[in-house]
Amino acid sequence: MSTDTAGTADGTGHERPYVIVGASLGGAKAAEALREAGYRGGIVLIGAEHERPYERPPLSKGYLLDKTPREKIYVHPPQWYADHDVTLRLGTAVTSVDPAAHTVTLADDGRIEYAKLLLTTGSVPRRLPVPGADQDGVHYLRRVEDSDRIRAALTPGARVAVIGAGWIGLETAAAARTAGAEVTVLEAVELPLLRVLGREVAQVFADLHRDHGVDLRFGVKVEELTGKDGAVTGVRLADGTTVAADAVIVGIGIAPDTALAESAGLELDNGVKTDERLRTSDPDIYAAGDVANAFHPLLRRHIRVEHWANAVNQPQTAARAMLGQDVAYDRVPYFFTDAEWTPRHPNEPVASRDKLSMEYLGYVEPDGYDRVVFRGDVKANEFIAFWLKDGRVLAGMNMNIWDVTDPIRELIVSKRVVDADRLADPNVALGEV
Repeated sequence: MSTDTAGTADGTGHERPYVIVGASLGGAKAAEALREAGYRGGIVLIGAEHERPYERPPLSKGYLLDKTPREKIYVHPPQWYADHDVTLRLGTAVTSVDPAAHTVTLADDGRIEYAKLLLTTGSVPRRLPVPGADQDGVHYLRRVEDSDRIRAALTPGARVAVIGAGWIGLETAAAARTAGAEVTVLEAVELPLLRVLGREVAQVFADLHRDHGVDLRFGVKVEELTGKDGAVTGVRLADGTTVAADAVIVGIGIAPDTALAESAGLELDNGVKTDERLRTSDPDIYAAGDVANAFHPLLRRHIRVEHWANAVNQPQTAARAMLGQDVAYDRVPYFFTDAEWTPRHPNEPVASRDKLSMEYLGYVEPDGYDRVVFRGDVKANEFIAFWLKDGRVLAGMNMNIWDVTDPIRELIVSKRVVDADRLADPNVALGEV
Protein backbone atom coordinates (compact mmCIF):
# COMPACT_ATOMS: atom_id res chain seq x y z
CA MET A 1 0.00 0.00 0.00
CA SER A 2 1.24 3.47 -0.81
CA THR A 3 1.59 5.65 2.25
CA ASP A 4 -0.53 8.44 0.75
CA THR A 5 -3.64 6.33 0.16
CA ALA A 6 -6.69 6.60 2.34
CA GLY A 7 -7.45 2.96 2.92
CA THR A 8 -9.31 0.08 1.35
CA ALA A 9 -12.56 0.75 -0.47
CA ASP A 10 -15.54 -1.30 0.66
CA GLY A 11 -17.11 -1.59 -2.77
CA THR A 12 -19.16 1.59 -2.48
CA GLY A 13 -16.26 3.95 -2.94
CA HIS A 14 -16.09 4.54 0.81
CA GLU A 15 -12.56 4.38 2.15
CA ARG A 16 -12.23 2.48 5.39
CA PRO A 17 -10.01 4.06 8.05
CA TYR A 18 -7.21 2.51 10.02
CA VAL A 19 -8.64 1.74 13.44
CA ILE A 20 -6.63 1.55 16.66
CA VAL A 21 -8.34 -0.02 19.67
CA GLY A 22 -6.74 1.10 22.92
CA ALA A 23 -6.32 4.86 23.42
CA SER A 24 -3.17 4.28 25.43
CA LEU A 25 0.42 5.41 25.03
CA GLY A 26 0.81 2.71 22.39
CA GLY A 27 -2.34 3.72 20.54
CA ALA A 28 -1.41 7.39 20.50
CA LYS A 29 2.11 6.60 19.31
CA ALA A 30 0.72 4.44 16.52
CA ALA A 31 -1.49 7.27 15.28
CA GLU A 32 1.51 9.58 15.43
CA ALA A 33 3.68 7.09 13.53
CA LEU A 34 1.08 6.66 10.78
CA ARG A 35 1.01 10.39 10.15
CA GLU A 36 4.81 10.68 10.30
CA ALA A 37 5.04 7.87 7.74
CA GLY A 38 2.89 9.88 5.34
CA TYR A 39 -0.44 8.10 5.72
CA ARG A 40 -3.22 10.53 4.85
CA GLY A 41 -6.27 8.34 5.29
CA GLY A 42 -8.67 8.16 8.18
CA ILE A 43 -7.47 7.16 11.64
CA VAL A 44 -9.88 6.26 14.44
CA LEU A 45 -8.43 5.83 17.93
CA ILE A 46 -10.86 4.22 20.38
CA GLY A 47 -10.45 4.01 24.16
CA ALA A 48 -12.66 2.86 27.02
CA GLU A 49 -11.20 5.45 29.40
CA HIS A 50 -12.48 9.02 29.41
CA GLU A 51 -8.94 10.42 29.65
CA ARG A 52 -7.03 11.10 26.46
CA PRO A 53 -3.94 8.86 26.04
CA TYR A 54 -1.41 9.17 28.84
CA GLU A 55 1.79 7.52 30.07
CA ARG A 56 1.54 5.06 32.95
CA PRO A 57 5.04 5.12 34.56
CA PRO A 58 4.33 8.42 36.42
CA LEU A 59 1.33 6.80 38.10
CA SER A 60 3.64 4.87 40.46
CA LYS A 61 6.34 7.54 40.59
CA GLY A 62 6.19 11.32 40.21
CA TYR A 63 2.45 11.68 39.72
CA LEU A 64 1.74 9.43 42.70
CA LEU A 65 3.92 11.67 44.85
CA ASP A 66 2.27 14.84 43.48
CA LYS A 67 5.59 15.90 41.92
CA THR A 68 4.54 15.46 38.30
CA PRO A 69 1.59 17.67 37.26
CA ARG A 70 -1.35 15.86 35.70
CA GLU A 71 -0.93 17.70 32.40
CA LYS A 72 2.58 16.23 32.04
CA ILE A 73 1.37 12.62 31.88
CA TYR A 74 -0.51 12.99 28.59
CA VAL A 75 1.06 11.82 25.33
CA HIS A 76 -0.22 14.75 23.26
CA PRO A 77 -1.90 18.08 23.93
CA PRO A 78 -5.70 18.03 23.48
CA GLN A 79 -5.59 19.77 20.10
CA TRP A 80 -3.05 17.36 18.61
CA TYR A 81 -5.69 14.82 17.56
CA ALA A 82 -7.80 17.33 15.63
CA ASP A 83 -4.70 18.95 14.15
CA HIS A 84 -3.58 15.57 12.80
CA ASP A 85 -7.05 14.47 11.68
CA VAL A 86 -7.23 11.64 14.21
CA THR A 87 -10.75 10.79 15.36
CA LEU A 88 -10.42 10.20 19.11
CA ARG A 89 -13.33 8.31 20.65
CA LEU A 90 -13.00 8.17 24.42
CA GLY A 91 -15.28 6.47 26.91
CA THR A 92 -16.06 3.97 24.18
CA ALA A 93 -15.69 0.24 24.75
CA VAL A 94 -15.14 -2.14 21.84
CA THR A 95 -16.90 -5.43 22.49
CA SER A 96 -15.93 -7.56 19.50
CA VAL A 97 -14.04 -7.73 16.23
CA ASP A 98 -15.31 -9.31 13.01
CA PRO A 99 -12.30 -9.95 10.73
CA ALA A 100 -14.45 -11.18 7.83
CA ALA A 101 -16.54 -8.00 7.76
CA HIS A 102 -13.57 -5.82 8.81
CA THR A 103 -15.63 -4.21 11.59
CA VAL A 104 -15.39 -3.55 15.29
CA THR A 105 -18.55 -3.49 17.40
CA LEU A 106 -18.97 -0.93 20.16
CA ALA A 107 -20.76 -1.29 23.49
CA ASP A 108 -23.68 0.79 22.15
CA ASP A 109 -23.98 -1.68 19.24
CA GLY A 110 -22.46 0.78 16.79
CA ARG A 111 -19.99 -0.55 14.24
CA ILE A 112 -16.86 0.91 12.69
CA GLU A 113 -15.31 -0.48 9.54
CA TYR A 114 -11.56 -0.76 9.21
CA ALA A 115 -9.01 -1.32 6.47
CA LYS A 116 -6.35 -2.30 9.00
CA LEU A 117 -6.77 -2.79 12.74
CA LEU A 118 -4.21 -2.35 15.49
CA LEU A 119 -4.82 -3.73 18.99
CA THR A 120 -3.09 -1.78 21.76
CA THR A 121 -5.42 -3.02 24.47
CA GLY A 122 -2.64 -3.42 27.03
CA SER A 123 -3.16 -5.44 30.16
CA VAL A 124 -5.28 -5.67 33.29
CA PRO A 125 -4.17 -6.15 36.91
CA ARG A 126 -4.50 -9.64 38.30
CA ARG A 127 -7.09 -9.66 41.07
CA LEU A 128 -6.37 -10.98 44.54
CA PRO A 129 -8.48 -14.17 44.93
CA VAL A 130 -9.13 -14.07 48.68
CA PRO A 131 -12.08 -13.11 50.88
CA GLY A 132 -12.33 -9.40 51.63
CA ALA A 133 -10.52 -8.27 48.50
CA ASP A 134 -13.51 -6.18 47.35
CA GLN A 135 -13.55 -3.86 50.38
CA ASP A 136 -12.91 -0.12 50.39
CA GLY A 137 -9.25 0.69 50.80
CA VAL A 138 -8.02 -2.13 48.54
CA HIS A 139 -6.23 -0.62 45.56
CA TYR A 140 -4.92 -1.74 42.18
CA LEU A 141 -2.79 0.55 40.06
CA ARG A 142 -3.46 0.77 36.34
CA ARG A 143 -5.35 3.96 35.56
CA VAL A 144 -4.83 7.57 36.55
CA GLU A 145 -7.83 7.48 38.89
CA ASP A 146 -6.22 4.52 40.68
CA SER A 147 -3.13 6.63 41.31
CA ASP A 148 -5.34 9.47 42.61
CA ARG A 149 -6.97 7.14 45.13
CA ILE A 150 -3.68 5.64 46.29
CA ARG A 151 -2.12 9.08 46.67
CA ALA A 152 -4.98 10.11 48.96
CA ALA A 153 -4.24 7.06 51.13
CA LEU A 154 -0.51 7.77 51.48
CA THR A 155 -0.60 10.04 54.49
CA PRO A 156 1.98 10.37 57.29
CA GLY A 157 1.53 7.53 59.76
CA ALA A 158 -0.88 5.55 57.58
CA ARG A 159 -0.38 1.79 57.67
CA VAL A 160 0.01 0.54 54.11
CA ALA A 161 0.28 -3.13 53.17
CA VAL A 162 1.62 -3.87 49.69
CA ILE A 163 0.89 -7.36 48.35
CA GLY A 164 3.47 -8.32 45.76
CA ALA A 165 7.12 -7.28 45.52
CA GLY A 166 7.27 -6.70 41.79
CA TRP A 167 7.92 -3.36 40.12
CA ILE A 168 4.55 -1.83 41.01
CA GLY A 169 4.77 -3.13 44.58
CA LEU A 170 8.26 -1.75 45.18
CA GLU A 171 7.60 1.58 43.47
CA THR A 172 4.43 2.22 45.44
CA ALA A 173 6.17 1.07 48.63
CA ALA A 174 8.92 3.64 48.06
CA ALA A 175 6.33 6.34 47.36
CA ALA A 176 4.42 5.44 50.53
CA ARG A 177 7.58 5.64 52.66
CA THR A 178 8.47 9.00 51.13
CA ALA A 179 4.96 10.19 52.02
CA GLY A 180 5.57 9.14 55.63
CA ALA A 181 3.47 5.98 55.73
CA GLU A 182 4.40 2.79 57.54
CA VAL A 183 4.84 0.15 54.86
CA THR A 184 4.79 -3.65 54.90
CA VAL A 185 5.45 -5.57 51.69
CA LEU A 186 4.14 -9.14 51.51
CA GLU A 187 5.62 -11.49 48.90
CA ALA A 188 5.06 -15.20 48.28
CA VAL A 189 8.62 -15.99 47.19
CA GLU A 190 11.85 -15.38 49.09
CA LEU A 191 13.04 -12.16 47.39
CA PRO A 192 11.58 -9.24 45.41
CA LEU A 193 11.74 -9.38 41.61
CA LEU A 194 13.23 -12.86 41.84
CA ARG A 195 11.84 -14.08 38.54
CA VAL A 196 13.04 -10.97 36.69
CA LEU A 197 16.45 -10.34 38.25
CA GLY A 198 17.56 -13.58 39.85
CA ARG A 199 18.77 -14.04 43.40
CA GLU A 200 21.99 -12.04 43.16
CA VAL A 201 20.44 -8.74 42.07
CA ALA A 202 17.09 -9.24 43.81
CA GLN A 203 18.95 -9.15 47.12
CA VAL A 204 20.18 -5.64 46.30
CA PHE A 205 16.61 -4.42 45.98
CA ALA A 206 15.59 -6.12 49.21
CA ASP A 207 18.45 -4.46 51.09
CA LEU A 208 17.69 -1.06 49.61
CA HIS A 209 14.04 -1.09 50.67
CA ARG A 210 14.82 -2.43 54.13
CA ASP A 211 17.40 0.33 54.57
CA HIS A 212 14.59 2.84 54.09
CA GLY A 213 12.18 1.39 56.60
CA VAL A 214 10.10 -0.95 54.48
CA ASP A 215 9.07 -4.08 56.37
CA LEU A 216 9.66 -6.86 53.86
CA ARG A 217 8.08 -10.23 54.57
CA PHE A 218 8.90 -13.03 52.17
CA GLY A 219 7.55 -16.56 51.77
CA VAL A 220 4.11 -15.56 53.02
CA LYS A 221 0.64 -16.47 51.78
CA VAL A 222 -2.31 -14.10 52.03
CA GLU A 223 -5.47 -15.84 53.28
CA GLU A 224 -7.90 -12.97 53.78
CA LEU A 225 -8.24 -9.20 53.90
CA THR A 226 -9.91 -8.33 57.16
CA GLY A 227 -12.27 -5.40 57.47
CA LYS A 228 -14.85 -3.47 59.39
CA ASP A 229 -17.99 -1.80 58.02
CA GLY A 230 -16.87 -2.52 54.45
CA ALA A 231 -13.39 -1.02 54.80
CA VAL A 232 -10.14 -2.99 54.93
CA THR A 233 -8.34 -3.18 58.27
CA GLY A 234 -5.60 -5.70 57.64
CA VAL A 235 -4.13 -8.70 55.86
CA ARG A 236 -4.39 -12.12 57.49
CA LEU A 237 -1.62 -14.53 56.53
CA ALA A 238 -1.63 -18.32 56.37
CA ASP A 239 0.44 -18.56 59.55
CA GLY A 240 -2.34 -16.80 61.46
CA THR A 241 -0.66 -13.41 61.83
CA THR A 242 -2.44 -10.25 60.74
CA VAL A 243 -0.76 -7.15 59.31
CA ALA A 244 -2.80 -4.09 60.26
CA ALA A 245 -3.51 -1.83 57.29
CA ASP A 246 -5.44 1.34 56.58
CA ALA A 247 -4.84 0.72 52.87
CA VAL A 248 -3.82 -2.30 50.82
CA ILE A 249 -2.10 -2.03 47.44
CA VAL A 250 -2.24 -5.18 45.33
CA GLY A 251 0.54 -5.63 42.79
CA ILE A 252 0.57 -9.32 41.89
CA GLY A 253 1.09 -8.88 38.18
CA ILE A 254 -0.90 -8.12 35.07
CA ALA A 255 -2.51 -10.21 32.34
CA PRO A 256 -2.68 -9.26 28.65
CA ASP A 257 -6.12 -7.97 27.66
CA THR A 258 -6.87 -10.46 24.89
CA ALA A 259 -10.68 -10.45 24.96
CA LEU A 260 -11.03 -8.72 21.59
CA ALA A 261 -8.34 -10.85 20.00
CA GLU A 262 -10.19 -13.93 21.21
CA SER A 263 -13.45 -12.63 19.75
CA ALA A 264 -11.65 -12.23 16.43
CA GLY A 265 -10.32 -15.78 16.50
CA LEU A 266 -6.70 -14.65 16.53
CA GLU A 267 -3.92 -16.97 17.63
CA LEU A 268 -3.21 -16.49 21.34
CA ASP A 269 -0.23 -17.58 23.41
CA ASN A 270 0.56 -15.50 26.50
CA GLY A 271 -1.01 -12.57 24.69
CA VAL A 272 -1.73 -12.01 21.02
CA LYS A 273 0.85 -13.89 18.99
CA THR A 274 2.46 -11.82 16.23
CA ASP A 275 5.36 -12.03 13.82
CA GLU A 276 8.32 -9.63 13.89
CA ARG A 277 6.22 -7.07 12.01
CA LEU A 278 3.60 -7.15 14.81
CA ARG A 279 1.11 -8.78 12.44
CA THR A 280 -1.27 -11.30 14.01
CA SER A 281 -2.63 -14.49 12.48
CA ASP A 282 -5.04 -12.24 10.53
CA PRO A 283 -3.13 -10.26 7.85
CA ASP A 284 -5.11 -7.07 8.47
CA ILE A 285 -4.85 -7.06 12.26
CA TYR A 286 -1.77 -6.05 14.23
CA ALA A 287 -0.96 -5.86 17.94
CA ALA A 288 1.57 -3.86 19.96
CA GLY A 289 2.53 -3.17 23.56
CA ASP A 290 1.67 -5.27 26.62
CA VAL A 291 -0.81 -7.41 24.70
CA ALA A 292 1.61 -8.53 21.95
CA ASN A 293 3.65 -11.71 22.20
CA ALA A 294 5.95 -10.86 19.30
CA PHE A 295 8.64 -12.83 17.53
CA HIS A 296 11.98 -11.16 18.25
CA PRO A 297 14.59 -11.57 15.48
CA LEU A 298 17.57 -11.16 17.83
CA LEU A 299 16.33 -13.62 20.42
CA ARG A 300 14.80 -15.96 17.83
CA ARG A 301 11.70 -16.53 19.93
CA HIS A 302 8.40 -14.93 20.91
CA ILE A 303 8.47 -12.62 23.92
CA ARG A 304 5.93 -10.36 25.60
CA VAL A 305 7.38 -7.36 27.42
CA GLU A 306 5.22 -5.38 29.84
CA HIS A 307 7.14 -2.13 29.84
CA TRP A 308 7.00 1.46 28.65
CA ALA A 309 9.61 1.09 25.91
CA ASN A 310 7.51 -1.44 24.03
CA ALA A 311 4.47 0.83 24.21
CA VAL A 312 6.56 3.67 22.78
CA ASN A 313 8.49 1.80 20.10
CA GLN A 314 6.47 -1.18 18.91
CA PRO A 315 3.65 0.98 17.49
CA GLN A 316 6.14 2.65 15.13
CA THR A 317 6.96 -0.73 13.62
CA ALA A 318 3.31 -1.78 13.53
CA ALA A 319 2.26 1.45 11.81
CA ARG A 320 4.83 1.05 9.06
CA ALA A 321 4.00 -2.63 8.64
CA MET A 322 0.32 -1.68 8.25
CA LEU A 323 1.42 0.58 5.40
CA GLY A 324 3.17 -2.30 3.68
CA GLN A 325 6.74 -1.34 4.57
CA ASP A 326 9.37 -4.01 5.16
CA VAL A 327 10.08 -3.56 8.88
CA ALA A 328 10.74 -5.71 11.93
CA TYR A 329 10.73 -4.95 15.64
CA ASP A 330 14.20 -5.98 16.78
CA ARG A 331 15.00 -3.52 19.58
CA VAL A 332 16.76 -4.96 22.61
CA PRO A 333 14.15 -5.14 25.40
CA TYR A 334 14.48 -2.19 27.79
CA PHE A 335 12.83 -1.01 30.97
CA PHE A 336 13.54 1.41 33.78
CA THR A 337 12.46 2.23 37.27
CA ASP A 338 13.22 5.01 39.69
CA ALA A 339 12.38 5.90 43.25
CA GLU A 340 13.69 8.41 45.74
CA TRP A 341 13.47 8.49 49.50
CA THR A 342 13.44 11.70 51.50
CA PRO A 343 16.91 12.31 53.05
CA ARG A 344 17.11 11.71 56.77
CA HIS A 345 17.87 15.40 57.38
CA PRO A 346 16.10 18.22 55.46
CA ASN A 347 19.33 19.87 54.25
CA GLU A 348 21.04 16.61 53.34
CA PRO A 349 21.45 15.99 49.59
CA VAL A 350 19.95 12.85 48.12
CA ALA A 351 22.73 10.26 48.10
CA SER A 352 22.95 7.17 45.91
CA ARG A 353 21.72 5.05 48.81
CA ASP A 354 18.59 7.20 48.93
CA LYS A 355 17.60 6.83 45.30
CA LEU A 356 16.99 4.08 42.81
CA SER A 357 17.49 5.03 39.18
CA MET A 358 17.86 1.93 37.07
CA GLU A 359 17.86 0.92 33.42
CA TYR A 360 17.79 -2.69 32.21
CA LEU A 361 18.52 -3.99 28.73
CA GLY A 362 18.21 -7.54 27.45
CA TYR A 363 16.15 -10.58 28.21
CA VAL A 364 16.92 -13.43 30.60
CA GLU A 365 14.53 -16.12 31.71
CA PRO A 366 14.75 -17.58 35.24
CA ASP A 367 17.74 -19.90 35.39
CA GLY A 368 18.68 -18.80 31.86
CA TYR A 369 22.07 -17.51 32.96
CA ASP A 370 25.08 -19.08 34.65
CA ARG A 371 26.82 -16.05 36.12
CA VAL A 372 26.20 -12.49 37.31
CA VAL A 373 29.08 -10.02 37.09
CA PHE A 374 29.00 -6.78 39.11
CA ARG A 375 30.95 -3.70 38.02
CA GLY A 376 31.19 -0.80 40.48
CA ASP A 377 30.15 -0.25 44.09
CA VAL A 378 27.12 -2.34 45.00
CA LYS A 379 26.99 -1.09 48.59
CA ALA A 380 26.88 2.52 47.41
CA ASN A 381 24.15 1.65 44.89
CA GLU A 382 26.33 2.69 41.94
CA PHE A 383 27.02 -0.31 39.77
CA ILE A 384 26.26 -2.28 36.62
CA ALA A 385 25.16 -5.91 36.76
CA PHE A 386 25.58 -8.27 33.82
CA TRP A 387 23.84 -11.61 33.31
CA LEU A 388 26.04 -14.04 31.36
CA LYS A 389 25.54 -17.41 29.72
CA ASP A 390 28.55 -19.28 28.31
CA GLY A 391 30.57 -16.08 28.56
CA ARG A 392 28.11 -13.97 26.54
CA VAL A 393 26.18 -11.00 27.93
CA LEU A 394 22.43 -11.60 27.85
CA ALA A 395 21.38 -8.53 29.84
CA GLY A 396 22.77 -5.58 31.74
CA MET A 397 21.37 -3.30 34.44
CA ASN A 398 22.89 0.06 35.37
CA MET A 399 22.00 1.41 38.82
CA ASN A 400 22.61 5.14 39.40
CA ILE A 401 25.17 5.09 36.58
CA TRP A 402 24.32 6.80 33.31
CA ASP A 403 25.32 6.93 29.63
CA VAL A 404 26.17 3.23 29.46
CA THR A 405 23.12 1.80 27.69
CA ASP A 406 24.74 1.97 24.24
CA PRO A 407 27.80 -0.14 25.14
CA ILE A 408 25.60 -2.55 27.14
CA ARG A 409 23.34 -2.92 24.11
CA GLU A 410 26.36 -3.56 21.88
CA LEU A 411 27.59 -6.33 24.18
CA ILE A 412 24.17 -8.01 24.01
CA VAL A 413 23.69 -7.67 20.26
CA SER A 414 27.23 -8.76 19.38
CA LYS A 415 26.82 -12.06 21.27
CA ARG A 416 30.59 -12.19 21.65
CA VAL A 417 32.36 -13.97 24.48
CA VAL A 418 33.70 -11.48 27.03
CA ASP A 419 36.42 -11.55 29.67
CA ALA A 420 34.45 -11.53 32.93
CA ASP A 421 37.33 -10.03 34.94
CA ARG A 422 37.67 -7.12 32.52
CA LEU A 423 33.89 -6.74 32.45
CA ALA A 424 33.95 -6.27 36.24
CA ASP A 425 36.78 -3.71 36.11
CA PRO A 426 35.48 -0.08 35.98
CA ASN A 427 38.86 0.98 34.59
CA VAL A 428 38.31 -1.05 31.42
CA ALA A 429 35.99 0.47 28.82
CA LEU A 430 32.95 -1.69 28.14
CA GLY A 431 33.84 -1.76 24.49
CA GLU A 432 37.18 -3.36 25.31
CA VAL A 433 36.17 -6.25 27.57
